[in-house]
Amino acid sequence: MRRNIVKEKSFAFAVRIVKCYKWLCTEKKEFVMSKQMLRSGTSVGAMVREAEHAESTKDFIHKMSIAQKEINETIYWLELLRHTDYLDSDQFEGLDRDAVEVIKLVTAIIKSSKQTTNPK
Repeated sequence: MRRNIVKEKSFAFAVRIVKCYKWLCTEKKEFVMSKQMLRSGTSVGAMVREAEHAESTKDFIHKMSIAQKEINETIYWLELLRHTDYLDSDQFEGLDRDAVEVIKLVTAIIKSSKQTTNPK
């Protein structure tokens, strides 16, 4: 069976986001921005999973596009948490690096899927 890299990476990212959320709540007593980060950061993998069983290529692209928007939103919350000193540079850099990797994968999949359905 073929490995699904985006599925694996988005799940691993969600695990890191959950752990970061728990840390922000217990150690930093930050509940608002971290909750937003939790919601968007975990929904990426959920949308990738939904896309696995899409009803059509159009539906697949739509679900992956939502995953793309969610990872982009997560990057925003991570940046905001960093710039408001809730995350230090090391914490931010690790999560940001993973998020950028996921957004690049998702974007490449969307582009490839669009080219397959609409070849020029």
